[in-house]
Amino acid sequence: MKRYCQILTLPNDAEKIAKYKEAHAHPWPEINAGIREVGILDMQIFMHENVAFMIMDTTDDFDFQADNARLMTLPRQMEWEAYVSEMQGKDPNAPSTDKWQLMERVFKLT
Repeated sequence: MKRYCQILTLPNDAEKIAKYKEAHAHPWPEINAGIREVGILDMQIFMHENVAFMIMDTTDDFDFQADNARLMTLPRQMEWEAYVSEMQGKDPNAPSTDKWQLMERVFKLT
């Protein structure tokens, strides 16, 4: 299993943040199906103020660039990206990998 951690800063706008949380509390079924189809086993998003933190666990053969690109070809994924981009304050045409920044692990309890 591979794990990716990513961060995204949303506009400091309480209304947009609330709408973002609500959208993710009830994602469209096609979104969850597409996420699983490309090899993402688990995905969680945590929020602190206007900062979103995502943990993504994938299959061992998951290719971050290629499989994220493939995800965008699946049903309703581009529509979802455009929808949440409004709340993220990001370019709706930008791929998710341009919005979410990969984080570097600097500590692991052993």
